Amino acid sequence: MPLPDPFPALAQAEALYRRGALAEAASVLAPLAYGPPEHGPREHAWALSLLGLCELRLGDAPGGLLRLARAHGLAPDQPLIALRYGIGLQANRRHAEAAACFRACCAALPDDPAPAVNLASALLDLGDPAGAVAAARVACARDPGLAAGHYTLGRALLAAGALTGLGLPGGAIGGAIGGAIGGAIGEAVGCLRTALALAPDLVDGWIELGRAEYRAGALAPAIAALRRAIALAPGHRGAIASLAALLRLAGEVDEAEILLTTSLAADPDAPEPRLARASVALQDEAPAEALALLSGPPPAAPELVAPWGLARVLALLQANDPAAARSELAALGDPPPGLAVAHAWRHILLARAEGDNARAEAAADAMEALLAEPRVMLPEHRIMAHFDLAKFRAERGQTARAFAGWTAGHRALAPFQPFSRDAWRGFVEASRAAFDRRSADAPRASNRDPAPVFIVGMPRSGTTLLEQILAAHPRVHAAGERGALGQAFRDLGGGAEDAAAVARVAARTPPELDRAARAYLAALHALAPEAGRIVDKMPGNFARLGLVARLLPGARILHCTRDPRDTGLSIFTYRFYGYHPYAHDLADLGWYIGQYARLMAHWTAALPMPILTVRLADWVEDFRATLLRVLAFLDLPYDPRCERFWEVKRRIRTVSRAQVARPVNASGLGRWKPYEAFLGPLLGELRAAGLIDGED
Repeated sequence: MPLPDPFPALAQAEALYRRGALAEAASVLAPLAYGPPEHGPREHAWALSLLGLCELRLGDAPGGLLRLARAHGLAPDQPLIALRYGIGLQANRRHAEAAACFRACCAALPDDPAPAVNLASALLDLGDPAGAVAAARVACARDPGLAAGHYTLGRALLAAGALTGLGLPGGAIGGAIGGAIGGAIGEAVGCLRTALALAPDLVDGWIELGRAEYRAGALAPAIAALRRAIALAPGHRGAIASLAALLRLAGEVDEAEILLTTSLAADPDAPEPRLARASVALQDEAPAEALALLSGPPPAAPELVAPWGLARVLALLQANDPAAARSELAALGDPPPGLAVAHAWRHILLARAEGDNARAEAAADAMEALLAEPRVMLPEHRIMAHFDLAKFRAERGQTARAFAGWTAGHRALAPFQPFSRDAWRGFVEASRAAFDRRSADAPRASNRDPAPVFIVGMPRSGTTLLEQILAAHPRVHAAGERGALGQAFRDLGGGAEDAAAVARVAARTPPELDRAARAYLAALHALAPEAGRIVDKMPGNFARLGLVARLLPGARILHCTRDPRDTGLSIFTYRFYGYHPYAHDLADLGWYIGQYARLMAHWTAALPMPILTVRLADWVEDFRATLLRVLAFLDLPYDPRCERFWEVKRRIRTVSRAQVARPVNASGLGRWKPYEAFLGPLLGELRAAGLIDGED
């Protein structure tokens, strides 16, 4: 539609609008929209419609719609004005009316992609993703170079596929459905990449691509896409919350914490980071913190209402307030399809809290049926549902059903964390070769700081217990699982942790090591300036002890061990946050434990630094003697508070928090035996590594 002559000022307003100068455009448009009197209805309608769009984008959706409705009434035969009116309806959540308006515009403007793009968006909001896919395909056909068309098609494909299981990696549910899902994800990712090639600064496109890559099982590309979104829009709350969640899944806990802390400091009332931070608190079983974050009215964004409410219900259950949890769960009503399983889990927990075992069992059966269906849900929700339900089964002695649940959880998680035996073998062999018995004569940093203490071993081998015991000592600061040593390794190794990086780390000169050590120690002592010993209990640091010997020659190593059968089973029964790719297949798990034992034997023989091995069984068999041995190794005096370690109140961010909140007992010894029939691949690899007898 050409600019209505004589309306020359409208060209100026159009130009300002396209540049994003909305307030300036509105100031030009206001006198045009309501005068001068010699202009007719069509001219006023055109100015009114553009003024309405300005007001929509400036945040006044109701006011913008009023102007757009008046414009449409003045010129009902103008399809572009009708299109703008539909946009106003959509912005005011009148999705059905907007869709009808866009359909009419699609027919009236057969070559214009805009009505089809907007129709697709309205249909998505109406819960008709199949219709949205069809409309978005029309938009792409009308203008293949329109970024918005490909972006909307990508969103619609994800939503349409979700109703038949999209959100699982291809093959995760098997057969033809799994293949179709994988294809749908691939097309959605391709559409979003096309949109971003056409419009590289499309922030929402990068966010959707990150979410799509995550659903496809590609964690690293998902993180990269969300980083790009935040680089373009540094304060984007949704992107920050999503990135923080994925960083936790990847094991980058420190960076995730910084992101959320910074976001909340900038905007304490922002619902997305508050919900993300509350989710972390719930994982750590800190309900008071979660409830503080989730206080006040629910967020205005409809997509956040149900997750917010379900998080509050879980927090109330953790806080032992089932009556309040029941009330809030009832108030939520029927959950969205993507949260049906999480909703069912709350019903199980509520029934258990109220002592109704029969109702809990029935709810568990219902949840299991939901998991058996291909349905929309975030991958992490499906993964955690399997592990939660398996834990419920295990607590009731239902070993076969519990083990099936753990297996299903790992099967869903494995595509996000692929494991290569060749790559890990290469890392181990490179470490053994680079840091051998000649390490005593190798270059090292000049410091001899005795503060660093590393607790290493396999997960679930007693590392949290040992840290909690030491945390009770007044001269010790327990720093938890820090990522600092891993970052130092990557910095010195050229950004990687592989066989080639090992060689680069081993080749570093004393000045380079001194610089890295100064930075590491400065950050370490900042945590507790008065502490004589500062404990880092990241179990996986066992792989980096060659670096410790070069970087921190005064450090001491506490090596925790446990019966490898108990270790393997315990690892398999938990969904760890972090990167544990070896854990998702029992044979890989057994093989990895064998490689870990081999590398630790090498470190003990080759490194010129003290390493003390502490078995989990030692604490059960003779707690006092084991404590004295550990304290002597660290040059610390005996303190009776260490024998009452469970009285120390501190935030513990590992799955062992419940075990260390009570005195030592033998419940974790021999736990593998009831599950022996399911552990064949694990036991076979442990035998091959010489870690258990052949007849066991």
